[in-house]
Amino acid sequence: MAWVVRGEFRKLWIGQLVSASGSAVTTVALPLVAVVTLQASAVEMGALSALTIAPHLVFGLLAGVWVDRWPLRRVLIWTDVGRLLLLGSVPAVAALGWLRIEQLYAVAVLTGVLTLLSDTASQTMIPALVPREDLMRANSAALLNLNLASTLGPSAAGFLVQVLTAPFAILIDAASYVVSTIAAYLLREPARAPARPRSEVRLSAGLRVLFGHRMLRPLVVSAGFAAMAGAMQGPLVVLFLIRELHRSPAFVGLSMTAFGAAAVAGTFLAPAWCRRFGLGHSYLSGVFLASLNGVALFTGVTPVILLGQVLAGLGMSLFAVPQRTLRQALAPPHLVGQVTASWRTLVIGGQTVGAGVSGVVATAIHIRPTLLIAAAGMLAGLLVAAFSPLRGLQDLPEEEPVERSVA
Repeated sequence: MAWVVRGEFRKLWIGQLVSASGSAVTTVALPLVAVVTLQASAVEMGALSALTIAPHLVFGLLAGVWVDRWPLRRVLIWTDVGRLLLLGSVPAVAALGWLRIEQLYAVAVLTGVLTLLSDTASQTMIPALVPREDLMRANSAALLNLNLASTLGPSAAGFLVQVLTAPFAILIDAASYVVSTIAAYLLREPARAPARPRSEVRLSAGLRVLFGHRMLRPLVVSAGFAAMAGAMQGPLVVLFLIRELHRSPAFVGLSMTAFGAAAVAGTFLAPAWCRRFGLGHSYLSGVFLASLNGVALFTGVTPVILLGQVLAGLGMSLFAVPQRTLRQALAPPHLVGQVTASWRTLVIGGQTVGAGVSGVVATAIHIRPTLLIAAAGMLAGLLVAAFSPLRGLQDLPEEEPVERSVA
């Protein structure tokens, strides 16, 4: 992706790639610290998982306001330094024999807040670092970071935990923030418009943009439905493969690898796909492909399951690139941070609801029907976008005066 990973964007991209890779290690290592080192109970594990997500829901809208008022480069630097210290405290305290579950709770919450701020700042900075015509390819490159990290990170984490033990595997993530801090320090942030006076700042400004724009409104509703349904399916996949289909753990790993590899390939394909078929059709085709995974799992046929994982990974990239690009391009420049944070709050909120009800529904009607319900939910999100102006959207529309809707 040399055609877009250049200039100042290259520094941002390298920093985010390194930190995302380290974070993927901690995603596996932190729960293992709780289970293996601290012998955490199921209730404690549930609390740890919930506290990891909570900052996005509690501070999501506030994060957008803060990021739109603060220098983005400074946000990236200090959030990296903060995560370096927080994660580094886990192996340090473990070495002294003082590690407790309460510390893991604190680390989960505080790193969650800092990650929320960092992710919002990095996505807000992208439109300022690349020309409008390169925005879609830049988002594809940024998404490649996440897909590579989520594909390779868990495997690396398992190896590191085996060799170093779980607390010290977290040192890898802590070290990654040294690199991303240096990259952020070297970054030259473009000039931004002066922040509006506090009296003019509204916490709901990002939501007003999303629901007040004729393109963004169906996009966020569609994505919300799809995210909720996808999260409803997610917790059941391993359970279904192991307990109902009696597949081996190796097969579970293979299916996850197939998903990740397809998602990585999709990030390379997405820009050309968007240019060939249009932004709207790319989003619709991506959601459709991702929705087929539930149907594929329902069949219980091994080749079909693997095909479903491949289509889901590919589809995720095909819908993620256009939706990121649209919200960055259509939001007023001074509100990109709030729009990004509002989007994340709604989508992650939907994922929380979906994950929460999945177990209840699966217990009541069994896993197979629940997988079909999840697929139907994703298709419902698809229909919202299909019967909207998004369907015929070919290229980025001209910038529209959305500031009036949030003034």
